[in-house]
Amino acid sequence: MFPFVAAAIRRLNEAGLPVIIVTNQSGVGRGYFPESLVHTVNELMTEQLSMGRAKIDAIYYCPHTSAEDCNCRKPKTGMLDRAAQEHALDLRRSFVVGDRYGDVELARNASARSILVRTGYGEGELAWHAAKWPVQPDFVAEDLAQAADWILRQHK
Repeated sequence: MFPFVAAAIRRLNEAGLPVIIVTNQSGVGRGYFPESLVHTVNELMTEQLSMGRAKIDAIYYCPHTSAEDCNCRKPKTGMLDRAAQEHALDLRRSFVVGDRYGDVELARNASARSILVRTGYGEGELAWHAAKWPVQPDFVAEDLAQAADWILRQHK
């Protein structure tokens, strides 16, 4: 985990914004690792964030491969729809932060705003693919800290 992540999430927590993770984990469906590993990693992440006084309100993951054509695999909106229902979210007032174009598509499909971070896969996605994207992100951030800054400015 990047060192700035807990502080960025804590600022969103302090503003009263729910922080929810939605993630594709097709390695489960492909047999690369057991589903229990996803739970172990999520627990470790939650513990590390807690040490930084930050919290995640919910974590949703899709264990399926793209060939399974489920409704939860990003960029389909199944995980966001479930989060919206379970946490009384208005997706039109929500933000999707991610490092892949699929996250930008997910935001568009859910009528949310998209932020692409340059960390992780983001820089490569921008350098190699962004010119061909039919939809551009609403904002490109250097990292989650800058994404949180932008979200908090929009939220006012």
